Amino acid sequence: MGKVTYSSGIEFVNGSLAKPKKIDGHNHGDYLIATHRTAATQNPNCTRLYIRKADTYVRTTPLSTKETEARSRFEAVAKAVKARKADLMQMSTDQQAFLAQKDQAGGKKTLRAYLWLVCGQEYDSAHNG
Repeated sequence: MGKVTYSSGIEFVNGSLAKPKKIDGHNHGDYLIATHRTAATQNPNCTRLYIRKADTYVRTTPLSTKETEARSRFEAVAKAVKARKADLMQMSTDQQAFLAQKDQAGGKKTLRAYLWLVCGQEYDSAHNG
């Protein structure tokens, strides 16, 4: 195991330092990932550096039906939320309904989250019931 030391002024690095680049249909380089342990310990060496092959995060199985349906739902609800936010006729009623539920238990705290809930429920009722 090697120790990692950064230049002056850099205490630690957490995350990806380098990612492979796709050129002409194939990857060049590998992933370079740094981690910094934050848990209490007696060991002074709390920084690690990992190298992963370029194809480490390539999906090896096809999408399942459930995953395809979830992606379709997400896409449809995202489009519905965007359209609903742009509809000025609907905006005042949405804002009133949002403010009415905001301080209740389980209420959505942002208008965007509220619209995702409403549009998601509309999608589910149209496709599952």
